[in-house]
Amino acid sequence: MDRLIFDSEHILFRDTVRHFMLTNVAPHAERWRRDGMVDRAVYRQAGEAGLLCLWAQADVGGAGIADLRFDQIIIEENIRHGETGFYIHLHSNLVAPYIDRLGSPTLRARLMPGIVAGDTILAIAMTEPGGGSDLRAVQTRAIRDGDGWRLSGTKTYISNGILSDAIVVVARCRDLPGEPIGLFLVERDMAGLSRGKPLKKMGLASQDTAEIMLDDVHVPADNLLGDPTAGFGTLMRFLGTERLIAAIASIAAAQVALDLTLDFVRHRRAFGQAIGQFQHNRFRLAALRAQIDAVQTMVDQLVLRANAGSLEGGDAASAKLLASEVESQMVDLGVQLHGGAGYMDEYRISRLYTDARISRIFAGSNEIMLEIIARGMDLDARS
Repeated sequence: MDRLIFDSEHILFRDTVRHFMLTNVAPHAERWRRDGMVDRAVYRQAGEAGLLCLWAQADVGGAGIADLRFDQIIIEENIRHGETGFYIHLHSNLVAPYIDRLGSPTLRARLMPGIVAGDTILAIAMTEPGGGSDLRAVQTRAIRDGDGWRLSGTKTYISNGILSDAIVVVARCRDLPGEPIGLFLVERDMAGLSRGKPLKKMGLASQDTAEIMLDDVHVPADNLLGDPTAGFGTLMRFLGTERLIAAIASIAAAQVALDLTLDFVRHRRAFGQAIGQFQHNRFRLAALRAQIDAVQTMVDQLVLRANAGSLEGGDAASAKLLASEVESQMVDLGVQLHGGAGYMDEYRISRLYTDARISRIFAGSNEIMLEIIARGMDLDARS
């Protein structure tokens, strides 16, 4: 299906990104999966290529390109030609905006140039043991200490948990009325910050995921991000974009899985014919082709809405829900039609299958997406 949202400039940019992924990412992907993390150098290489934080302004080294379609292309090309565990989108699109938009001018000037260059790798710490998607249940505490704060608590399932140099931490401000949620930036060299070993996961083998422990970490006042009484509302605003980014990645993975599967079933033969010629297989693939095209169209339109500043949380939740569900269906069918080969990690469909399982959980589980969508339908209103 032709995607009409891209113009000639986007097409040329896609060629550049594809070359970067094939040259700097793909050759190392197998080793990264064995090591459990990517090389720090790939972030610097992405920075040198101008692929990090495209939206950042020139005063911090950015290109000032406020067009999410370019970031969409980076995500799509990384999934198709790079390595899914290289979380370039987490760094550029999910965490860096907190620092750029909420940080003080001093903090922004100190950190953003390194973030754009790939020298300072980012993470965000929301989830806690036993907390899951319920951000209101955050137990990590922040206590005022002079002009700064002291943070204590444990965060888990932190992507870039080992590599990260700066971590946005969600904590409850225990000594403020109502104990509101605040956002704080914890840096690598701060005393009291420690990290567990990389967590072993079902998929995304090259993504370093870890627990982080905060033991009375002193965070200076300048590392407070925004209003300490308004952190929850801020998270809700930023999470809309995060869910759209997740949808972009999921539908891109579904597209790749479909292409791999089509190539396989055209050539793999059984009972005297290509297995793609059996009506049952053809119809199942056709149904998913239609679903993928439909969700891709929705995601593309929401990217344009994000560009216009009119992305709504419910729409982002719908996109994340649908994209992750169709991704799961496609990778499952892909493994099935690959047969025994689909169970072997040497075939990429196997890795796409295990990578995809997290898509219905992170950025808020799909059950939470349904709740968000339902709340916008006035189902609780009484006549």
